[in-house]
Amino acid sequence: MLENRLQTLQKWMKTEDIAYTFVKGKANLFYLTGFRCEPHERLVSLLVFQESEPILVCPNMEKDLVRQSGWNYHIIGYSDNENPWELLSHYFASLSLQGTKIAIEKGLLSVARSEQLQNLSPALDFISCEDELMNLRLIKSKDELAILREAAKLADYGVEVGIHALATGRTEMDVLALIEYELKRKGIAEMSFGTLVLSGEQSANPHGKPSMKQIRHGEFVLFDLGVVLEGYCSDITRTVAFGQLTEEQRAIYDTVLSAQLKTLDICKAGTILGDLDLKARSIITSAGYGDYFPHRIGHGLGTEVHELPSLNETNQDYLKVGMTFTIEPGIYVPGLGGVRIEDDVLITTEGYECLTTYPKELQIIT
Repeated sequence: MLENRLQTLQKWMKTEDIAYTFVKGKANLFYLTGFRCEPHERLVSLLVFQESEPILVCPNMEKDLVRQSGWNYHIIGYSDNENPWELLSHYFASLSLQGTKIAIEKGLLSVARSEQLQNLSPALDFISCEDELMNLRLIKSKDELAILREAAKLADYGVEVGIHALATGRTEMDVLALIEYELKRKGIAEMSFGTLVLSGEQSANPHGKPSMKQIRHGEFVLFDLGVVLEGYCSDITRTVAFGQLTEEQRAIYDTVLSAQLKTLDICKAGTILGDLDLKARSIITSAGYGDYFPHRIGHGLGTEVHELPSLNETNQDYLKVGMTFTIEPGIYVPGLGGVRIEDDVLITTEGYECLTTYPKELQIIT
C-alpha cells in the first residue's frame, strides 16, 4: 500500500518536472511511510525522488520505530550532535537529480526549513505538494475504512462514558478526565484533539475550553471528542440535557437534529459539497437561528481530524464514493447554551454510512 502511494506521487512529480518532494507534515509523513511521531524541534522528513529510492531522515533514536512501522527504504539517521542537513548534502552529492523544482508543504514548512532546503538545492524552485497529497488521501481504501470504523466505535464509547459520568457536583473537567481515562484503558494513547465537555453558557462557544465549572440542572452538556487509532482519527459531538429543559432549549435541539438528519439524507455520490452546508443552513435559518450557526457543516476526516474535503457552502466539488467527513450543524446562543450533533460519514455506492452510531435523540439525564 505504501509503495503504491509513493509510485502515484512519483508519477505526479514527473508530470510537474519535480526533482524531489520534501514531506514533514505529521499526517502526510504517516500516510507515505507508516511512521507517526512528534519530532519536536528535530528534523523528521521524507524525500521522494523521481527515480531514486526515497529516503527518510530521522534521529537515530527513532530508527527502530521507523522500521517497525513498515518502512523498508533508506534511512538517514543522525545523533543530536550531528547536523542532518550536512548529512543530506553528502547524500545529494551521490544523486543525479532530474527536474527543476522542489515540492513542499507550503502551509507547514517554516522559513528556516525552506532556507535550509534552498541551500541544499539552490538552483531549484519551490512548488506546493499539499493539494496533491490531500487528493491522494481523499478516497479511503478498505483497510483505512476498517480502522476508521473502529475509531468511530471508540468515539461512541467515549460519549457513552461521559454521559454516564454526569452527576450533581461534578465539573466539566471531572467528566473529561473520566472519558479519557476509560479510553486509555482501551489502549488509546492519543486523542484526535483536546476533548470538549462544555455545559450551560460554556456550550455556546463552539470550541470552548472545559473548566472547573460544575454542571447544573437545566443545562445543555456538549461532548466533542475523537481518538487516534493506528494513525486515523474519529470525531463525534453529542449534546444532552442535564435535567429538564425550557421550550426554547428543546426547540434549538430539535432544529439542530432536523438539520443534521436532512443533510445526511442528501449525502450521496454526485451531490455538490456546498449543497450540504446550504441544506443545513437553510433549516437553521428558517427556524430563526441563522446568526447562531457560525461554522461550516463539516470537514474531511482521515489521518488528520481536519482534512479535505472542506464542506463549506462555496465548495463546488462533488461527493465521491470512499470520501469520509463529518456532518455537524450547531446552534450557539450566548448566555443560553449551544447544541451540536456530529457524525463521521462515509459515502458508499448506496448513499452514505454513519460510522459513529451513538443515539442522537434528545437524552434528558436526571
